[in-house]
Amino acid sequence: MFSLFLENLRISLSAVLANKMRSLLTALGVVIGILAVTLMGTLISGLDRSFEKSMEFLGKDVLYIRKFEWFGDKEWWEMRNRPNIKIKHADVIRDRSRYAKYVAPVSEWYTSVKRGENDIGGVRVTGTTDEYAMITTAEIEKGRFFSNSESRSGSRVAIIGKDIADNLFEKENSIGKKIRIGNYTFRVIGETEKQGKFLGMFSLDKQIIIPIGTHQRLFTRRGWTGINVKVDGTQMENASEEITAMIRQLRHIRPTEEDNFALNRQDPFKEQYAMIKLAIGGTGFFITVLSLVVGGIGIANIMFVSVKERTREIGTRKALGATPKMILGQFLMESVTICLFGGLMGMGLAWGGSFIIEQYFPSDMPFGLAFTALGLSVFVGIISGLAPSYKAAKLDPIDALRYE
Repeated sequence: MFSLFLENLRISLSAVLANKMRSLLTALGVVIGILAVTLMGTLISGLDRSFEKSMEFLGKDVLYIRKFEWFGDKEWWEMRNRPNIKIKHADVIRDRSRYAKYVAPVSEWYTSVKRGENDIGGVRVTGTTDEYAMITTAEIEKGRFFSNSESRSGSRVAIIGKDIADNLFEKENSIGKKIRIGNYTFRVIGETEKQGKFLGMFSLDKQIIIPIGTHQRLFTRRGWTGINVKVDGTQMENASEEITAMIRQLRHIRPTEEDNFALNRQDPFKEQYAMIKLAIGGTGFFITVLSLVVGGIGIANIMFVSVKERTREIGTRKALGATPKMILGQFLMESVTICLFGGLMGMGLAWGGSFIIEQYFPSDMPFGLAFTALGLSVFVGIISGLAPSYKAAKLDPIDALRYE
């Protein structure tokens, strides 16, 4: 039995190698199908990692009071005339809320940062209080966060992100050194650990955190303001309702009027991501199925041609004692060999493509999915080769030998 398998494999390989270009073009549909499903799996794997890391940054138990909604039906121009969020409302929420654990007002502005000849632009400067350290997931790698007294007194101290440290200090210790934020000098007291990019779009390490009093005094007319509230994760809905009612009262919104602020959280991101992931997966599945069906039809067609071209060969083998099962196995093996070749080629291309995807999203090629796809290509080979192989097996040896 094993010797018969090896004989069929030898004949199949000889037939495939004798028509290299035809075999390659025939396998192209399978190549595209395997490439599509494997790359889509790699992309989704990378997106999952990036998304989970980004959601950790937002925090599942944090509410973000902002002027603009992250997701919603309203257009940007409809929200731009809303009154700004007042940072003094943070104290009211802290004192009155039953669910708020930590409350940190934030004020942000983008500017350049300089040290000596080194300069980095487009840095996000966040002004906040010491409670921000209890809300953010960014850990302090070196130094410390600023204290409550430093926050209240408006000290010119700063916690810098990893990108800032690498650009301005390279291998030097940044703690205690001076930097210029805009036109003002600050002393570095802390450095956050590397966080990476938020959803693969912008760096979370290109940030500086300073006391909000200092931020308001030096950059008072710039940027935007908001309030971050860390609540009991098991009471998110109750906390959302309570804080929404509180902000409406503080902003003097009548019962008949709609909110002129947004209470953002990570849930809408998850909903949007689920839709994106479904669309990517659906597209990959459609391309894969279409490619494999087209490839299967192409392989079946070529195998019918091959049977016709080798009719005398089939007659000779039968005359020498080959049984219909042996002929069936030979042509099935040839069909599977072409599909397996296409599957391996698709996996090789996908492996190369995964390195490109990894430049944007940390990801690994899902080998489980890749080998499942390879098994699918073998299945396509069997299905595509059944009819031509059956036809070859049923040929009458006398008629086959007379075929011109």
